Amino acid sequence: MSKKVLIVGGVAGGASVAARVRRLDEQAEIIMFEKGPYVSFSNCSIPFHISGDIEDSQDLVLMCPNGFETQYNIDARVHNEVMSINREDKTIEVKNHETGESYVESYDVLFLSPGAKAILPQSIKGINEAHVFVMKTVPDVEALTNYTKANNVKEVAVVGGGYIGLEVAENLKKAGFAVTIIEAQNQVMAPMDYDMVQMINREIMKNGIDLILEDAVTEIGSDRVFLQSGKEVKAQAVVMAIGVRPETTLAVDAGLELGMTGAIKVNHHYQTTDPAIYAVGDAIESTCFFTRKKMVLTLAGPAQRQARAAADHVYGRTYLNTGVIGSSSIKMFDINGANTGLNEKQLKDAGIDYDFAYVIPKDKVGLMPDAENLFFKLIFAVPSGQILGAQAVGKGNVDKRIDVIATAIMLNANLEQLKELELSYSPHFSTAKDVVNHAVLVGLNILNGEFKKVPVTKVRELVENEAMIIDAREEDEHALSHIKGAVNIPLSQFRDRLDEIPKDQPVYVHCRSSQRSYNMVRALGQLGFPNIYNMDGSFLGVSEYEYFNDTQLNRAPIVTDYNFA
Repeated sequence: MSKKVLIVGGVAGGASVAARVRRLDEQAEIIMFEKGPYVSFSNCSIPFHISGDIEDSQDLVLMCPNGFETQYNIDARVHNEVMSINREDKTIEVKNHETGESYVESYDVLFLSPGAKAILPQSIKGINEAHVFVMKTVPDVEALTNYTKANNVKEVAVVGGGYIGLEVAENLKKAGFAVTIIEAQNQVMAPMDYDMVQMINREIMKNGIDLILEDAVTEIGSDRVFLQSGKEVKAQAVVMAIGVRPETTLAVDAGLELGMTGAIKVNHHYQTTDPAIYAVGDAIESTCFFTRKKMVLTLAGPAQRQARAAADHVYGRTYLNTGVIGSSSIKMFDINGANTGLNEKQLKDAGIDYDFAYVIPKDKVGLMPDAENLFFKLIFAVPSGQILGAQAVGKGNVDKRIDVIATAIMLNANLEQLKELELSYSPHFSTAKDVVNHAVLVGLNILNGEFKKVPVTKVRELVENEAMIIDAREEDEHALSHIKGAVNIPLSQFRDRLDEIPKDQPVYVHCRSSQRSYNMVRALGQLGFPNIYNMDGSFLGVSEYEYFNDTQLNRAPIVTDYNFA
């Protein structure tokens, strides 16, 4: 007897369930319900229609109902909203918004993939006005573009500095708007650490976008936004991108249990508390690969894997539920960013002992004309050396390096196991010792106590306290720009100038990117200097880390000229 499978919601989760069920069961009756006009679209690509990178909004639609019918024999019903679930009778009530009629469908198996809804705090006055938009669906981006054209909008405020907020801001700027990003927290890109997002901050500012941090919107007026600090930001349109929350209304009304996060509770096989009902995607709880605690992760990749696993379970196939690590990437103008695993804040909250290697090598052989700096942070457990996470920012292929680390994490690898990692090499793509190799070796040195380091976050404090800082770069480099108060003792001269280096106080050494300073630190340690520290990131790292706050707060810089970073 063939199964009747009903699916609530399309896109990454629901559409993937439908396709997988069809591949497993040609006889199954599959009906997919979507309350909006599109059952399958690239929601991650939506912001790129604003700038015209994706010229036609209909190009965002991946497959129409007719395509599902003719290619896969799947009945995809748009403008059909599932209003309720009768678990006892195993039926759902559906409202057809085109006809206004309601009807009932029975099921053998029901899949819920309702996604998440944008957060719109009702405490903000004006939040429901016509010039306030979210950015989750194709109609959302069409509404924004139509409104800006019809109302001659010149200035737009984007509230929220996450992935969607940054991508919307970039594409609005490309489209010719004056753009302000407003973020209530002290940084954009919450999955990354504060030190790593500073390069993104600089790129945002360089491209003419105003970035306001640690300030919240209290009111949205007709032509401006009012902030908690008293600031006013001119904006005739506002995009709210402060996050999403799981869409659980249907599940709650059906008596299905929610988890501790407020998302739908599912078991190992993505079954809800009703074994005949599965749930996948943004609406469900996932399990953190590291801590085993419940979390909500709104990413398309995990949703597709969940969809396959849930469909497989219906047909008796086994599945290893490893949990999620949260790998993601972003492009912001000429800068790329990527991350995987846990960041420092998450590790501190979880009480996990860790350390990290922070390196800034070139992303390819330095002789190549397009070689660029790649800021890379590799986080590992102490004392095991297990890989816990990584973040990368640069103009080159940051995603490639983060994907290597993501693979290592899923295989429970540690630093020693990655020491002999053999990666492909060509001057066009990498260096013989790739960024990943470089970070792993530095990480092992740190784990084994081969040298001491000071993070870039502590350098301002050192300068203000007049600590002994040595600039290991050559004299001409130091002359162009340097950390204030640093003594220039080049790597090529230090062995003849040991009498200038004190032994009775800590000494902090930097160069351009920490390689020359590391060599000096190792040598000095063997020459009887007990308190020698290598400065993470060195001049490049300090320049990037300090730039945004110096510019925004008008505070005294600790670098003489940022332009030479």
